[in-house]
Amino acid sequence: MPKIRMYTSAVCPYCINAERLLRSKGVADIEKIRIDLQPELRQEMMEKTGRRTVPQI
Repeated sequence: MPKIRMYTSAVCPYCINAERLLRSKGVADIEKIRIDLQPELRQEMMEKTGRRTVPQI
């Protein structure tokens, strides 16, 4: 299974639910990038996805 990268924050209920859904589908390896801990990575996320909000998978 391919590696999944997920931009997330700790207080986001949508992020928690998205991770729960991925795990229920059998995804074991999720690279979580916490933009609340590393705010400089929000710009990287926006360049890659064109979006400002999390989760971005």
